[in-house]
This record gives sequence, C-alpha cells and structure tokens, in this order.
Amino acid sequence: MPTYVDPQACNACADVHQGPLCVYICPNDLMVLRPDLGKGFNQEPEMCSECYACVKLCPEDAIHVRGYADFVPLGASVQPKRVEQGLRWTVRFRDGRELQFTYPSRTTPIGSSQPYQGFTEDPVHDLRSAALAGESQWLGVDRLPTVQRS
Repeated sequence: MPTYVDPQACNACADVHQGPLCVYICPNDLMVLRPDLGKGFNQEPEMCSECYACVKLCPEDAIHVRGYADFVPLGASVQPKRVEQGLRWTVRFRDGRELQFTYPSRTTPIGSSQPYQGFTEDPVHDLRSAALAGESQWLGVDRLPTVQRS
C-alpha cells in the first residue's frame, strides 16, 4: 500500500540533509517537498510502487505504510525501520498487541562494494553482449557460450 507522511513527525530531515531524504530517494519522484508546510509529501499515492525506500531512509520515522490485508488485519498498523544489519517491521494490532520481526539485509560502507567480484565476465567488454552480470556464476559454468558468426 502507498506511503504517507505524518506532518507532525516530519522535520524535512533538517538535522541530516538539505531537504527531505524521501524526496532524494524516491525512484518515481513521487515524494516532494510540500511548500506550504516545508515537509515531505507523497504527491501521487496511487502511483507508489511500494518500494519503501523512503520509509527505510526517514530518520524521524515520519513515513508510514498501509499494510496489506494478508499480514496486517483491518485496523492494525505496520512500520518498517532500519536497524543494525536489517529492517525491523513492527505490526500493532487493534487490541494493543505488537509483533516485531527483523529481516536481515546486507550493508556495506559507501564506496566499498565491488560489483563484479567473483564474476567471470569482463565488466567493460561484456557491456556489448546479451549476457547478464554474473550469469555464468548462477548457471554454474566457467564461461558462457558465444555465437560463432560465419
């Protein structure tokens, strides 16, 4: 379900960034700075792809999600939050019960990832091929077959 910003909790990332981080991270450019309030705002909730990048990045936990009926019953709320080594999802039920589960995620310091590490492909030469990055690794072969032109 689409995200929405709680204007009482949003401070437009004043202590962290020049402008709301949700505006910076939204892959669909749906999150914008609402000029009258100076806070983040989802301008087209029906177009939200529900990637939750804005929710995970919000330092104030001001962005909320409407949970799916298959795991969040009517009247309950769900809130993901970045924690050490993962995402913690908190489901609050109408009767006051709370359920938390943590989904682990891999994180690396900025600039330290090596995207082609362990791949057999040449990252520059293979840009012209139809092969996918790491395809030989996932298929369990040393190298991919090539088409011989006559």
